[in-house]
Amino acid sequence: MYMRIRDMQGELLVSICDQECMGNTYREGKIALKVTSKFYGEQLVSPEKAIDELKKATIANLVGNAIIKECIRCGLLHEKGVIWVDGVPHAQIIKM
Repeated sequence: MYMRIRDMQGELLVSICDQECMGNTYREGKIALKVTSKFYGEQLVSPEKAIDELKKATIANLVGNAIIKECIRCGLLHEKGVIWVDGVPHAQIIKM
């Protein structure tokens, strides 16, 4: 999994995508989901490291089967919070 962590005006944004999603653009209707290293980062991490960082995040952006399944398994995300773009799961988490 690729991960990037950013401090955005006091919010901790964690972006994670599965390795096989990197560099792809998924399109469905008017939605285009472009998965780039600029947004999702270049740091490869284990699922455990990804979950540890997501637990600290106030905002998360996730793309891919593996990270979505791991977040659901850990209770960070409900399956109803997932959208599918061209067959690929995508979710955002915002902690308030």
